[in-house]
Amino acid sequence: MAKTTGYPATAKYLKGSPSKIRPVADLVRNKPYTEAIAILEHMPQKGAALIKKVVASAASNALNKNKKLGEDMLYIKEVQINEGPRMRRVWFRARGRADMLVKQMCHISVVVDEIVRSEA
Repeated sequence: MAKTTGYPATAKYLKGSPSKIRPVADLVRNKPYTEAIAILEHMPQKGAALIKKVVASAASNALNKNKKLGEDMLYIKEVQINEGPRMRRVWFRARGRADMLVKQMCHISVVVDEIVRSEA
């Protein structure tokens, strides 16, 4: 991840395909923290639970570093779902053949930041 302002959190080597988790991440990108958590709690996908944990960790990092912040003052600034290593397993088949069973992993990076209120 490039240098960005905000409060980051990452989770690495999570068991799940990045292509299945990215559509869930697209739903919460640039949303307020409380709304994003509500969306993720009510989704049936496995990726929603994984992303929710990382978003909650990033918010906790923000609240610990800046005591003036509240949960309602945060929004999801950035969500990245990157590919991790792949576990390869041999799957024995009929007639002495073998297939490769590829189990994918991913890395999830989330940055939350303070909502800037414009005073007009």
